[in-house]
Amino acid sequence: MESEIERHSYFAEGRRNDVRQPTCRRREATRLGEVLRELMDNQVSRRQADFASVAKLCSQVLPVGLSAHCEIAGISGGQLKLQVDSPVYMYELQLASSGLLKELRQHCPRVPIEKIKLVLA
Repeated sequence: MESEIERHSYFAEGRRNDVRQPTCRRREATRLGEVLRELMDNQVSRRQADFASVAKLCSQVLPVGLSAHCEIAGISGGQLKLQVDSPVYMYELQLASSGLLKELRQHCPRVPIEKIKLVLA
């Protein structure tokens, strides 16, 4: 392998056809643990905290008999999806959903919920 001095002298003497060897730049290595910690702190933990605040508020706002028959299935695209275990409780939850939505908007502003969707489990 030739040294830097020899390579430059070849160019100076015209022995090569001005074709330079491609240089490879190495990226600085990043530890996987650091990347995962950042992902957990910035994405997962924040969403988990938002989800927990919505779940807590749902259990506080809904009557005890009703909250025992429903659970949060997910939050996405401004929609809170609740699973209900019986059509009877689904109807009652439909009646209570406007009040729940109002409370969620007031007490959980970081979670932009525009609609509550009820599904039978």
